[in-house]
Amino acid sequence: MSTTVSLADIQSARRTLRDVILATPVIPAARLSSELGASVYYKAENTQHSGSFKIRGAYNTISHLSHEEKARGVIAPSAGNHAQGVAMAAQLCGVQAVIVMPERAPLTKVVATRRLGAEVVLAGSGFDEAVAHARMLQEQHGYTYVHAFDHPRVIAGQGTIGFELAEALPDLQTLVVPIGGGGLISGIAIALKALLPMVRIIGVQAAGCAPVPDSLAAGCPIRLATARTIADGIAVKSPGELTLPIIAELVDDVVTVDEDEIVFGIAHVVQNSRLVVEGAGAAGVAALLAGKVALQPGEVVATILCGGNIDSNLLTRALETALVRQGRYLLLRTSVDDRPGGLAGLVNRVAEVGASVLDLFHRRAMWRVPIDRAGVELVLEVRDEEHAQAVLDHLAHHGYSCERGDVGSWPV
Repeated sequence: MSTTVSLADIQSARRTLRDVILATPVIPAARLSSELGASVYYKAENTQHSGSFKIRGAYNTISHLSHEEKARGVIAPSAGNHAQGVAMAAQLCGVQAVIVMPERAPLTKVVATRRLGAEVVLAGSGFDEAVAHARMLQEQHGYTYVHAFDHPRVIAGQGTIGFELAEALPDLQTLVVPIGGGGLISGIAIALKALLPMVRIIGVQAAGCAPVPDSLAAGCPIRLATARTIADGIAVKSPGELTLPIIAELVDDVVTVDEDEIVFGIAHVVQNSRLVVEGAGAAGVAALLAGKVALQPGEVVATILCGGNIDSNLLTRALETALVRQGRYLLLRTSVDDRPGGLAGLVNRVAEVGASVLDLFHRRAMWRVPIDRAGVELVLEVRDEEHAQAVLDHLAHHGYSCERGDVGSWPV
């Protein structure tokens, strides 16, 4: 194996991290297993200290710095999770930390990073701009730079997950891993291909920021001009110089998932496993749900829930979007007689068929309706798509002409 990180390096990292990290649980994904006809498991790194796997690589790196490097303080760019990993690792090692995050980084991640004692600087519109600003500050102040993914100790730290998976699932056949810069999948692949040589490793990128397939085809890291995805934890415009060759050598395939698929992944994990995951953390689940990974009946499959640091507003929107797509929320537009009791009649008809009104917008000066009628927009909670259709049929039977809305057409 021609990688810059060896199995011995990962074993050493495991010893370093033994009393620092959580050996996160491997949880059966019962609903997903049933849907796919396979045995699916989640490696719940969203339950790790600081809410993601990043503490592994960060601590393995910072704890091995020289006294002089620690004295200068550390600096790291991050979309959020690396920030918290570095902040926590620096705090544990008694080192000053400066974190550069994009200006639109999720507030949840900014606040959590500051609570861990780090100084947070907001700069740039995305991860790559944060990198440039961090490098500038490093030059100005002499900080020690802690890379988010493209460093041997970072890769080795993330690779400790591979050992835990091999021990928990010795019959593992396929592992699905989200890819940003490639540190996580590189470390895991080095460990697993040595411990379980027949395992198949599939990487997943967000379609809105997927440089790895093109980089593999070109044989060198390709940098994207833009990155647009709710999976900010993997919104990295270019893989690393160290990580790309490891991916090329050890990863069997790389697939992409779109934004709707990521939203469904987030919702699926929350609804069925009662675990909170961010967009990056749900990428592997999204790929499995969307059929991007071909599976054999009964195949033993795992995916890494790599992070759970999702902004509460985004989580709410993701769940609402998924509920609409799943037929649990019914958005409809109709009209009622513009007289006392007109609106009450509509609401009563909705109640008769067992739907709940979540939101109601009563607007007279809307659409092209007769002067004696008023427009009404409703957001209803229903049991499923069959129930939604029953509501529509019931309203139509009682004279209400309804237009069904789609997510995004009105505010939910």
